Order: sequence, then structure tokens, then C-alpha cells
Amino acid sequence: MPEIAATQTAADMTYAKPHAFLPTGGSNRRAARMQAAALRWLVRMAALLTAAVLVFLIGYILVMGIPNLKPELFAWEYNSENVSLTPALINTVLMTAFSLAISTPLGIFAAIWLVEYAHRGSKLVKVVRVTTETLQGIPSIVYGLFGMLFFVTKLHWGYSMIAGAFTLAIMVLPVIMRTTEEALIAVPDSYREGSFGLGAGKLRTVFTIVLPSAMPGILSGVILATGRIVGETAALIYTASSVAKIPSSVFSSTRTLAVHMYLLSNEGLYIGQTYGTAVVLLVLVLVINGLSGLVAGKLAKR
Repeated sequence: MPEIAATQTAADMTYAKPHAFLPTGGSNRRAARMQAAALRWLVRMAALLTAAVLVFLIGYILVMGIPNLKPELFAWEYNSENVSLTPALINTVLMTAFSLAISTPLGIFAAIWLVEYAHRGSKLVKVVRVTTETLQGIPSIVYGLFGMLFFVTKLHWGYSMIAGAFTLAIMVLPVIMRTTEEALIAVPDSYREGSFGLGAGKLRTVFTIVLPSAMPGILSGVILATGRIVGETAALIYTASSVAKIPSSVFSSTRTLAVHMYLLSNEGLYIGQTYGTAVVLLVLVLVINGLSGLVAGKLAKR
């Protein structure tokens, strides 16, 4: 009997041990649930605040700018009476096209070399990545000063569209290069191995398998670069100047919409027209982003 009693006592202690720890375990679970709930609310508040700020900015620009969208604002030639934005709008489209035509191939090919051909983990790759990340953080006015000293003065291009386009291409090159590199890294190695197993070479694998798979990510980098080009002012004031007319050649001085807005607001006489120009610039950015998103979606479905 004593043995049975001892066995029951041991069994009772064994079953009692988990219950002894339940209060502490329950409090830990409650604390974890409270922390998770707090983090969820913080994330929601941050998302709501971001959306509210964005809606406020867009709404404010539309409310202040739409009443100032008058026919004379879209005249073909600029003068002090109509302060037309048409020449600046055309210059913005041309400047964006030229800059992307220069920077996009260079950035994509550089990223292909870093991911597909260079030895992963080599010192050269690390130096290139650190340099690219550093160039992304340099203020645009520094690029403008470089463009003025090199393209405008040293190469004798003068204040021109081509000088501004090359300056902007150098400025957005790190963005395109880094986003393309991340998109290429995200492509699974099994795609490459399957292509090699079917007998395809390195170059064919890159251009027929890897690049199409990474195209949505590459386009996101191009979209970011486009937004930076469209909204740039400091670099263009130093290189393309501010002549408000449609250029006759790539060596003509130009003015983009962002520069046009800056100059109008700086004069202080055409604040209403400045808001109207901001509406047009906002619509232009939305159209470019929308078209790029459609292209990226179609490529992702393939």
C-alpha cells in the first residue's frame, strides 16, 4: 500500500507540473497577443497616414490647379502673357526619352554582368555595389555641377538638351542598375540549370530565360528612374538651362515642366499657372506609371 500511495503521489506531481506553469505560459501568450495586436495597429495607422497624406497632396493640387487649366496655358508658343506649358511638356517627354535611352541599356547590361558573369562574392562586385549605392545618395545638384563642368564646359555642348539628358542618365543609372540586379538575383537558379540542361548557352539563357522572368522588376526600376527624371530641376538648371521653347536640335537649350514650375513660382506672378502646371505634371507621371504597370503585368503573365 505505501508503494501504491507513493506511485499515486508521484503521478499527481507529474500531472501537476504543467498546471504549475500554466499561469506563466498564459501570461506570455497574452503578452505576445498584445504585442501582435499593437504592431498590427501601428502598421494600419502608418498605412492610413501615408494614404491620407497622398490623398491630401493630390486633392490639394487638383483643387488649386484645375481652375487654372485655361486654353492659353496650352498655347504652342510661350510668352509672358500666356506662360504656356506646351514647350515644357514636349521637352519633358523628349528629355525623359533621351535619358532612358542612354541609361536603361547601360544599367541592364551592367547588372547582367554583375549577376551572371562576375564571380559572386568577389571584391570587384562588392566595390561596384558599394559605389552604386553611394551614387544613389548623392544630391542631384552635385550631378548638375558635374554636368555643367564636363558636358557644358569641357565638351563644349553648351546649355543643351543633350547635356541635360546625359547628366540625368548618369543620375538614374544607379537606380536602374540596382533594381535590375535585384530582379535578376530573384530569378531561381533552377531556370538557368534547366536551360543549360536543354543545351542552351550562357548568352541565350540570359536573354531568353532570365531577362523575361526579371522584366517586371526591371520595369519597376525604369519607373522609378522616370519619376526622378520628370521631377528633376537642379541638375537641369545647370545643364539644359531654362529657355521656354521647343528645341530645334539636341544642342538647343530647353525647359522641362519641373523647371517651368520652379521658375513660375520663383517669379511670384503666376502662382495659379504654377498649380495648373502641377496638375499636368501629376497626370503625366500617373500616365507613365500606368502604362509601365500594364506592360509589367502583361510580361508577368507570360
